Amino acid sequence: MKVEKKKRKRAAQEEEEEEEDGELGDLYFRGIAAYFVETGIQPRRLQIWKQKLLQLGGVVEDHWSEHLSHVFAASVETVTDKCGRRKLKKSKTNVLKYTWIEDCLKAGKCLPIDSYVLDILPENRSVSRNSTENSGLRDNAPEKAVSSSLQKLTSSERATTSDWMQIINEGGEMGVVSKGLHKKETEGVCVNCEGGLHNTQGASSEEDCDMKNEAEASSAELAPARDAAPGPVDSLKNEPEAGYTPPNLNAHITGPFSEIKDIYKEALGDDRRAFSYYKALSVLEKVPFKITSVNQIKGFPTIGKSLMESIHEILSTGRFSKLEHLKNDNKVRVLALFGSVWGIGPATAQRLYDKGLRTLEELKTDNTLTPPQRIGLMFHNDIITKIPRHEIKEMEAIVQKSGSELCPGISIMCGGSYRRGKALSGDMDFVITHPDGHSHTGFLHELVRKLKSEDFLTEDLRIGIEHSTEGTDHGVDTWFGLCKYPGREMRHRVDFKVYPFDQYPFGLIAWTGNDILNRRLRLLAEAKGYSLDDHGLYPIVTDANGGKVKLSVSVPCKSECEVFEKLGFPWLEPHERNL
Repeated sequence: MKVEKKKRKRAAQEEEEEEEDGELGDLYFRGIAAYFVETGIQPRRLQIWKQKLLQLGGVVEDHWSEHLSHVFAASVETVTDKCGRRKLKKSKTNVLKYTWIEDCLKAGKCLPIDSYVLDILPENRSVSRNSTENSGLRDNAPEKAVSSSLQKLTSSERATTSDWMQIINEGGEMGVVSKGLHKKETEGVCVNCEGGLHNTQGASSEEDCDMKNEAEASSAELAPARDAAPGPVDSLKNEPEAGYTPPNLNAHITGPFSEIKDIYKEALGDDRRAFSYYKALSVLEKVPFKITSVNQIKGFPTIGKSLMESIHEILSTGRFSKLEHLKNDNKVRVLALFGSVWGIGPATAQRLYDKGLRTLEELKTDNTLTPPQRIGLMFHNDIITKIPRHEIKEMEAIVQKSGSELCPGISIMCGGSYRRGKALSGDMDFVITHPDGHSHTGFLHELVRKLKSEDFLTEDLRIGIEHSTEGTDHGVDTWFGLCKYPGREMRHRVDFKVYPFDQYPFGLIAWTGNDILNRRLRLLAEAKGYSLDDHGLYPIVTDANGGKVKLSVSVPCKSECEVFEKLGFPWLEPHERNL
């Protein structure tokens, strides 16, 4: 009797332990000893795959050996570079695409490997990687600084990353969100590119300190060796399509989180709460399996106790009471509606609400709206509709063609979430320059006029003070407005930024994003004694009175890669920047 009781108790304990570990059914990866080739894979996705393989009975090795049962890689080139073609051909190891793990996790079982095998060709049949790259769009060797002045910054930069590194606080806040405003507000909100590199209002010194630590930790976290990055001329060329972007398997969680993020940001002006959901979304969208229990995501970065409780509620009840409470509040609903209009921020929305306005139709009667706000209201439904990737590609080609006709050699690239490989984007951010260093001056004025005559650009939302034929103090011209996809009257948001060639790498980083990466780079620069924005990397020095002064001359950087190198942050391809 006692023996049976002990057996039942032990069985219950084992069942509880398995539940706490978040295992998915049987240990279907049992017997697999795997090595992961990291090149070309986002570090966070790699971490998740390794974790799940271990949880489901597998073993992860940190180096190649002939005793491995499986090697996972993004491509034949990356695995042969890392492990050697001859070794792989001689061994009996299964060399597979990473998608095998992802599909197994989705199916909840170990799938046949046949369609996932990477064919390791004999050497005489292999495609020369160098010849492919030479004929392609990139030269993988990063530009090295010729002058010692390009290589030396300050003594603070010589401190190693580990001097600053701390473990990321799971539930920590990263300060004020700057993503996605793209609105001109008379109450002092700056027009901001996605995840702009400049400071945002409201962040405390304590929060900035935490953010600096996280930036340094991220730098160390991404430190494993990568393929070399493109040089300065390569960054001007049209880029190949971004790498494989996996589907979002957790829309049942990310949908409600995205809704509440927008309410906090646009209706309530609570940037700190909005940013906590934004960080969580960037993680949850990339999880390569459908989340069915919070135990599966224990220890994930940026997801603290409060968010875990919200996820548990969604999974167990199908409801998100915090979101429902906000959506059922009439005032919040009206503020969210007004805040979704381009040009209207939380303060303006509150003022309009206090005047007794409750609907968009009533908003049309208000005589205090600015011309850009009226345009935003007129095309509200158009502007809030996402743009498919293939349509952006076509519109980018239209802008590039018109630009080349006006000024041969001009570089025009669409940044933002499009450049990061997203399937849908809220707007288009064009970053423009010319490698000769002077032909960009006055170009934007002519480009806007030409694209309007071609019935592509329509309404103006913002023409910056710097928009002129003479150029500006810092040399950047700006135009924000609306455009039409050919054959439709529907409007889309479009922004143009024209940079001098020496500022182009900084502008391209800022307008590519994402918001989290740009904040980390900015705060990493501050930790090293610099100020980083979309114009340059400026040394901070101490004046005679002990105050901090930003120098007016930027540290020269010829490419995005060189900016990353100066900051000691590992290179990330655009599609890897969805942090």
